[in-house]
Amino acid sequence: AAMWRVLAAAAAAPARALLRTPPARRAASLTLSPAAGPADERVETRVAGLSPGQLVTLRAVAADDRGCLFQSCAHYRADSRGELHLGTDASHGGDYTGVEPMGLFWSLAPAGMEKPYQRLVPRSTDAPMKVEVLVHQGHSPPGAMPGPVVAKAEVQRLFTAPGVRRIRLKEGVVRGSLFLPPGDGPFPGVIDMYGDEGGLIEFRSSLLATHGFAALSLPYFDFEDLPRVMKELKLEYFEEAARFLQRHPKVKGPGIGVIGTGKGAELALSMITFLPEVVAAVSISGCSSNTVADLHYGEMTLPGLRFDMKKVSVSDSGVFDIFEALDDPANPANSRSVIPIEKAEGHFLLVVGEDDRIWKSSLYAELAIRRLRQHGKENFELLSYPGAGHRIDPPSTPFCQVAVDRVLGVPVLGGGESKAHAHAQEHSWGKIQEFLHLHLG
Repeated sequence: AAMWRVLAAAAAAPARALLRTPPARRAASLTLSPAAGPADERVETRVAGLSPGQLVTLRAVAADDRGCLFQSCAHYRADSRGELHLGTDASHGGDYTGVEPMGLFWSLAPAGMEKPYQRLVPRSTDAPMKVEVLVHQGHSPPGAMPGPVVAKAEVQRLFTAPGVRRIRLKEGVVRGSLFLPPGDGPFPGVIDMYGDEGGLIEFRSSLLATHGFAALSLPYFDFEDLPRVMKELKLEYFEEAARFLQRHPKVKGPGIGVIGTGKGAELALSMITFLPEVVAAVSISGCSSNTVADLHYGEMTLPGLRFDMKKVSVSDSGVFDIFEALDDPANPANSRSVIPIEKAEGHFLLVVGEDDRIWKSSLYAELAIRRLRQHGKENFELLSYPGAGHRIDPPSTPFCQVAVDRVLGVPVLGGGESKAHAHAQEHSWGKIQEFLHLHLG
């Protein structure tokens, strides 16, 4: 009987071996830090618990205020410890290559099922932007079905820091939002304007407040009771905004700054030229002449340069290239549109992307500098970025080479290459703040 028991035990051993679970492999983990932080600051992304040399695809997924889905992906290989750190490890493929700590964020683009050519920018600064990051087995190309998920985590990108106050403005004719940093102040005051898309765009102002500026996000058409379209503009509107901000008890004097992109940049140049309240102007991708809408100030008028639609080219995929369409500001026939910036007492920071395809902002910066130098002035700095496109926003704002134009309703080429543009956004943001602090105290 004892012998039968021994034989039975021997026969059962292989069966038990099959049932025995293999030693548990460490589960993969993904850490994003900080889990909630300012939208213009870097996120540390680390993966642990992979097999040495394991191939993985990292994906980021986010939705905008309307529920449109954006995503990005990149291919990585774990190190000999089964770990990854996006601050030091290179992507080998996907939406970008190389060591790009924030590559998953700035390469976010509309998902395959969404309408193309949309920007991922917040319409409201109240709620954080939530970005989910997933780690998938194997390398899967963009748009393909990724492998099984081995780890995931979420990060919240805050556009308004705790303690920042947002005050909606109806002051005389002036409309907009004033963002005030926490504390008693007084703070350096800045007016913030965007381009011909119109409406109220607040996210740069709220980030400026996070960095200690009293920032007034100033719309100038297509908002509340402002004109629906940009036919003509009165500088008195901008003067009233400048005086309101300068006199605000939380704002440091004596002068204020302005920052603008596109048409907003050109308005910033006009403001520092004609309004003594303005002592520092940041022009991002601006023109050195007044464009599109005539600008009136008292008895003076700067006619707007026009776009010649016959000079617009359209690609096979239906993308409009308007690079050659604006009247030439250097043509003597257009001299009445030139902004006489040599009259400005303050300081200029000109920011341009050398691959801007909306218009020739590099040339326009050269024309502005030449004009200042002809009048013996050196009150300017130039930041010129190879490979950057038109809309140079705060860091990690997703790159959008082609965007649907709000006025024309068609996709328009903005230019730029994603990695160079992302680097320009990160570098210029620090320099813009330095410039404003230097000249506004």
